Amino acid sequence: MASTGQPGRMRTRNEERADTIYSYVAKPRFLTVKPSPEPHAMSKRGAPRTRAAATHGVGRPRDERIDAEVAFAVLSALKEGGYRAVTIDGIAQRVGRARTSIYRRWTSKRSLVAYAVLSEMGDDPAADTGSVREDLEAAVGTLLNAFAGPLGRALAGLVADMAQDKALALTIRKQVLTARRRSMREALIRGRNRGEVRDGLDVELVLDMLTAPFYYRTLFGHAPITLRTTRQVVAYVLRIIEVEGGRKIHHAR
Repeated sequence: MASTGQPGRMRTRNEERADTIYSYVAKPRFLTVKPSPEPHAMSKRGAPRTRAAATHGVGRPRDERIDAEVAFAVLSALKEGGYRAVTIDGIAQRVGRARTSIYRRWTSKRSLVAYAVLSEMGDDPAADTGSVREDLEAAVGTLLNAFAGPLGRALAGLVADMAQDKALALTIRKQVLTARRRSMREALIRGRNRGEVRDGLDVELVLDMLTAPFYYRTLFGHAPITLRTTRQVVAYVLRIIEVEGGRKIHHAR
């Protein structure tokens, strides 16, 4: 045990372990996973419907260090034994916390797994950079980063369990995929409003084309995923969605 800097108190083993985990899995944001609203259509009139304002519970602030520990423990359990290996009690033991502290944050095992996945992938991958190319490269870049870590090694087992557990599959779709696809959908809307993206697209198919190569290569391992992959995928998609004879979408690099 190491010193905490406070007289008479030494750091516990769990605290030291938390530092290691937190430095690996901490992201710019940790969030409470809640079901997202249904996706909206890409209308010709412009911006999507306004999202509902986030609500925050009253009480002691969440400890992001605990959240990081839990996310890492869940992904490790998924990799080792699939969805069945994830239990509230088991995760509490892995992180050295009381099970009540886990239940206070996540009310079910499904929401716990969804949180761990989303903590790796992020819920708003296509932040507004002013360029649809940059927005989409940032979005697929989150998959590159997420699948290079514990989530990539746990993905095959999670997908297999989703095929057998409809409730788990629904939770992942609502709490993970809906938010991420909405973010990318809004990037396409912004691009269209700037004259970069043409009308008449099958937007859902475009989103599948952007993300599918990363899932496919992670699951089958037949080809690597690199930074070059993210740029190639976006470049090919842009050939389909660009406005013909309109504003060209230049690469910023």
